[in-house]
Amino acid sequence: MVEAKIGVIGGSGLYQIEGLSDLKETKVETPFGDPSDLIMTGTLQGVPMAFLPRHGKGHRISPSELPVRANIFALKSLGVDRIISISAVGSLKEDIHPLDLVIPDQVIDRTKGRVSTFFGRGLVAHVGFAEPFCPHLSQILYQTAQKLGTTARLGGTCVVMEGPAFSTKAESRLYRSWGASIVGMTALPEAKLAREAEMCYATLAFVTDYDCWHESADPVTVEMVVANLMHNAETAKNILKASITGAAGERSCQCDTALKDAIITSREHIPANLKRELAPLIGKYVQ
Repeated sequence: MVEAKIGVIGGSGLYQIEGLSDLKETKVETPFGDPSDLIMTGTLQGVPMAFLPRHGKGHRISPSELPVRANIFALKSLGVDRIISISAVGSLKEDIHPLDLVIPDQVIDRTKGRVSTFFGRGLVAHVGFAEPFCPHLSQILYQTAQKLGTTARLGGTCVVMEGPAFSTKAESRLYRSWGASIVGMTALPEAKLAREAEMCYATLAFVTDYDCWHESADPVTVEMVVANLMHNAETAKNILKASITGAAGERSCQCDTALKDAIITSREHIPANLKRELAPLIGKYVQ
């Protein structure tokens, strides 16, 4: 199977990356079903990488229907140990403007019913999630964005709502009262599953609108979001190309040992079928 090091999950408006050489479309089967689409593998700036359109080509899959476990497991199976997520978000702060970039460091889960773990069914693991985004990878992306002249902010809390409808004004005002910076629909359960898979995960969250709290701004519409998405997609591609080499360097974070002390189930009680199915995740700890 093709090996990759960096995985990019493209959000709304980003469905492909120009400049990839040795292109190949790869179908990956997982214990959790099919990923959102075929995974495009290739080399960018000499770094083997994989690209997966989160919503599928043509934007066919709603945030609530995303096969996130299959997506993360598939990338892990290809050798990916770092994920850069691209997403569209609404601003919850006056000084975070449409077309700005936020690289969040915290998250609040407002989703409903999304499966957010690979475990269960006889295997229990509790990973640390106090710092949900990889600080090392986030720093690299931020520094690259600054060098390219992008208006970027490192840090901030992202509220992840269920969708697919946008927020009510009451919800938007509530999130602002919490001190949150942005609101989106896809960072979870991606970040949790990436942590369980011992993968670094960072998000380039591009602001498309002011959500609906901002009285002087136009109401959020699909047309508004799409127009800003097209601009943000080009910015995202430029940041990816400029940061890929640094992002592929040695890991200096603790993401790659997240499962070391997290598996609480006695090894002799872990079902044999789970040991086989989850070998790409737990193989170095469970034989």
